[in-house]
Amino acid sequence: MTHDVPLFLDGEFVTSNATRKIANINPASQLTLAHAPCATEVEINRAIASASAAFQEWRDVPPIDRARLLANYCQKLKSRQDEIAEVLSQETGKIFADAKGDVWRGIEVVEHACNIPSLLMGETLENVAPGIDTSTYSQPLGVCAGITPFNFPAMIPLWMYPMAIACGNTFVLKPSEQDPLTPLRMAEIFTECGFPKGILQVMHGDREQVDQIINHPDIRAISFVGSAKVGQHIYRTGTQNLKRVQCMTSAKNHMVVMPDADKDQVISHLVGASVGAAGQRCMAISVAVLVGDSQAWLDDLKTALQKVKPGAWNDDEAGFGPLISKAAKQRVLHLIEQGKQEGADCNLDGSDYNHPQFPEGNWVGPTLFSGVTADMQIYREEIFGPVLLVMFADSLDAALEIINANPNGNGTSLFTNSGGAARHFQHNVLVGQVGINLPIPVPSPYFSFTGWRNSFYGDQHAYGKQAVRFYTETKTVLSRWFHQGEEATGPNLTIQMR
Repeated sequence: MTHDVPLFLDGEFVTSNATRKIANINPASQLTLAHAPCATEVEINRAIASASAAFQEWRDVPPIDRARLLANYCQKLKSRQDEIAEVLSQETGKIFADAKGDVWRGIEVVEHACNIPSLLMGETLENVAPGIDTSTYSQPLGVCAGITPFNFPAMIPLWMYPMAIACGNTFVLKPSEQDPLTPLRMAEIFTECGFPKGILQVMHGDREQVDQIINHPDIRAISFVGSAKVGQHIYRTGTQNLKRVQCMTSAKNHMVVMPDADKDQVISHLVGASVGAAGQRCMAISVAVLVGDSQAWLDDLKTALQKVKPGAWNDDEAGFGPLISKAAKQRVLHLIEQGKQEGADCNLDGSDYNHPQFPEGNWVGPTLFSGVTADMQIYREEIFGPVLLVMFADSLDAALEIINANPNGNGTSLFTNSGGAARHFQHNVLVGQVGINLPIPVPSPYFSFTGWRNSFYGDQHAYGKQAVRFYTETKTVLSRWFHQGEEATGPNLTIQMR
């Protein structure tokens, strides 16, 4: 028997008065796990009022005391990682290893938030003018809001509210209506840590509830991760209401493969980075650009992808799980068919994959296209499924032209044994996060997550001209150098910022 998911309101779990509800469905079995209420206007107003009232006292709590509470929360999350991951697996379809990784990457951000006292230090300078000293202070904003997507229901909320709360703000979270149980379980653990009531609120719903939150006059800042269309709406609406807004949106991430790279290493990493988590991650590699002689590796890549089988969350042999919903599956199948009609070569077609135990699941098998061109719909759109596109280039500069012409700039990577090629690539590619011999260049929490161009909407857009924005934004470069015969873990990892 299913149940209604409660709201987390003013420090308590309460049953919503909402009449409209959204089913929370297991993507493999299609069994309904629960129903998420679309919170009423009264409930959202009450949540924001509660957070506003809590802020007046929370802002004056010493940072070290806030950090101690977060350290307690961090420890409890670690001790219950498997429990959270099991809930996450069942409502997202992720295999258990992926779900544990989702939770752990969020925990790392909470660890970072525990160091907040040193991060909040200001600056001072004596005698900036005769007899005048100047000091700067970091002060909290007030009530912040987070709107998070379905694909990382633990990690992305934990990107947001622990840091905001550590800085003295209070927070209203609107998680994805497709998997609300995971963030609610984390809120339950939050209540065990001694935080004052009202610091964190969790409201459920869809666009109607999002619009009410982002238009509310007492919301001071908004953070969003999700699709470009929704992100653009939130960015425009929030900034028109004079709020601080950051929106991390769509991606089309390319991996460039040079002929001097280690073939086995490239194929292994490319398979995991493209179809892992069913391709439902904003840092997935969805395009491989094979340069020169590496184009001959296409058949080996197909063979490796054929070995990866989707499966249920607790299947140790499964490479990835189902897509989140029937609608998501139909969209991916439509784009696969569109790619065929546009003339791309479908080297491997996972459209007809079905699971013997869960025939009703949202399954799509690994799919590989080659001969893809930039004018094709499968290239222009973010597919968000286990589909890898292969493009060909004659040189590194030709590969750079392909990447830099794409409107998105979230992540990219280059596989090579040439230090000169690596330096040329990371300096000239117009993408915020760059991996050198790393397939998914996600930095640790104490570095910035730095999408560029249409992958990010935030305060940098105030500069107007793209060239200026490129210059002022941060690029994260992660490098792991491999040489022939060395293990895939690599000997050294360096992180550069510029």
